[in-house]
Amino acid sequence: MRAAILGLSGPTLTPDEAAFFREANPFGFILFRRNVESPAQVRALTQALREAVSRDAPILIDQEGGRVQRMGPPHWPAYPPAARYDDPSRPIEERLALCRLAARLIAHDLAQVGIDVDCVPCLDVPVPGAHDVIGDRAYAREPVRVARFGRAAAEGLLDEGVLPVIKHIPGHGRAGVDSHLALPVVEASAAALEESDFPPFVALADMPMGMTAHVVYTAFDAERPATTSPRVIAEVIRGLIGFDGLLMSDDLGMHALAGDFASRTRDSLAAGCDVVLHCSGAMAEMEAVVAAAPALAGEPLRRARAALALRERRAEPLDLVDARARLAAGLAPAGV
Repeated sequence: MRAAILGLSGPTLTPDEAAFFREANPFGFILFRRNVESPAQVRALTQALREAVSRDAPILIDQEGGRVQRMGPPHWPAYPPAARYDDPSRPIEERLALCRLAARLIAHDLAQVGIDVDCVPCLDVPVPGAHDVIGDRAYAREPVRVARFGRAAAEGLLDEGVLPVIKHIPGHGRAGVDSHLALPVVEASAAALEESDFPPFVALADMPMGMTAHVVYTAFDAERPATTSPRVIAEVIRGLIGFDGLLMSDDLGMHALAGDFASRTRDSLAAGCDVVLHCSGAMAEMEAVVAAAPALAGEPLRRARAALALRERRAEPLDLVDARARLAAGLAPAGV
């Protein structure tokens, strides 16, 4: 089982991809909109992926709601962005319950088609003047509220046996550019980061999986983004934040990172990531990632096993009709 999570090119597994995955044996897979057509098709795809590696490999997706929703109408509901739940016209406990309910319904949608990891919650705390790549993907603009809503969302996913991924550790909210396109450099002091950016991650440090930020934090490492910085991972993510779950890189294909895919893989793993994430499904890139990624062993393997064991968690079954009605009513404007 190799220390990589890989994407694929389309809605079905090609013979070349099946043969490659069988040989490479990645830890897991990630799906995007290009891989999604209908419930029956996604179920068949997740089954084929697991058959290719002959085990119950985790299958990830980014199903946040709002702008970031890979599965949507007409086959799946359109869920609101994270910021929608923090409606000041409603009591805070109602808002949190609604957030947890929505996450649980999303998890139900995912579980029905064989997806068992959702890259949610986004625990970034936006600041004025930052790039809007986070924007309404954030639950709030105050660290304590971000943590409370993030906890609600994560617990809602776990209620259906879907694993949450806290992101983007240690915080993308101050980034002035989109890390998909360029490397953000955050020059805030360590004290400012510890006061505002890190607290939501500290509050959810018990979660099973996390994803790094491709962001430079000059207070800790002026040269390297968190993903490839041994100091940020050891001192901040594992140290100040106290996260001991499975740590994955954000997508190696993002333009924030420099170098070829083999060096991006080696640098991320050497810095302390447990697994790397490669999303595009481009075969040549995946071959380079796999060639540079070792087998999961030691602490990364322990963390992987501990995370996957939580897929067995289940709450009492949902009454789906009632749950969807409660969500719709809770999202309606107050007084309607």
